[in-house]
Amino acid sequence: MLRDGFYELQARTVIERVPPAAGIAQQWAVSPYRGCAHACRGCGARTAHRKLGLDMGRDFDTRIVVRPNVAERLRAELQRWGGGEIAVGLGGDCYQAAEETYRLMPRVIAALAGAGTPFTVYTKGPLVLRDAELLARAGARVAVSIAFVDERIRRAVEPGGPPAQARLELVSALVEAGVDCRVLMAPVLPLLSDAADQLAATVRRIAAAGVRRVEPVVLRLPPGTRAWYVEWLEQAHPQLVARYEELYDRAGLPSPAYEGRITGQIAQLCHMYGMEYGAPEPAQGEPKAAQLALV
Repeated sequence: MLRDGFYELQARTVIERVPPAAGIAQQWAVSPYRGCAHACRGCGARTAHRKLGLDMGRDFDTRIVVRPNVAERLRAELQRWGGGEIAVGLGGDCYQAAEETYRLMPRVIAALAGAGTPFTVYTKGPLVLRDAELLARAGARVAVSIAFVDERIRRAVEPGGPPAQARLELVSALVEAGVDCRVLMAPVLPLLSDAADQLAATVRRIAAAGVRRVEPVVLRLPPGTRAWYVEWLEQAHPQLVARYEELYDRAGLPSPAYEGRITGQIAQLCHMYGMEYGAPEPAQGEPKAAQLALV
């Protein structure tokens, strides 16, 4: 059903497996929205839009699919959940503009907190501050994506996303509100945002914002995302296309040697600025019933 420019779809199941290539710690996720107005060219969630009969490019950016019954379905599935940590918002930012209309997140937070299930919210959206008190009370973790602080790059590859400065102010406000907040330095873009001075500038400003932990992820290019990203790369930076072909395997993963070099540099910078590096240990909740059989 179409409402206010959004496509409503009643979900049958909402807890979904996270692809290993995503590069995050959690194995399961729930996403109130599919598609994302931030229009990040390297978003790994684009492939899922094809399963809905939409394209992975412009449709993903502009035709946002809303799951109005997400909280109700989540509550039902959590009754048989095993207590593992859940990621929130991987299929589309859970605090993008659609959330202003639908206000799904307070009920999602309540469902997870009520079941004693640990969770991490992944977002770029300042709207998350609306729910800061709920998140702090629930003991939730929030990972705010700040991959670089160069606005020219941000406008090119995250045209609908908030500026880096707004996100830095957001993490400061979340920390002040008592939310367990870290920065997801993702995605680091090969040959575009990975120079030593760029990495140093980004980590320095993250440290100044008061964050205690940085978790880096080098750009992933699964098949659907790869086609959309390379199409843009051919227009904006044609000289880099061949190098990307060398760097990425068929699954869309970067070369281990390259990834290790970049994450190693970020680890050293985190140490220099007194911050912790990498994903925290997955939180373990207290399961309230037998584990859900997702087969």
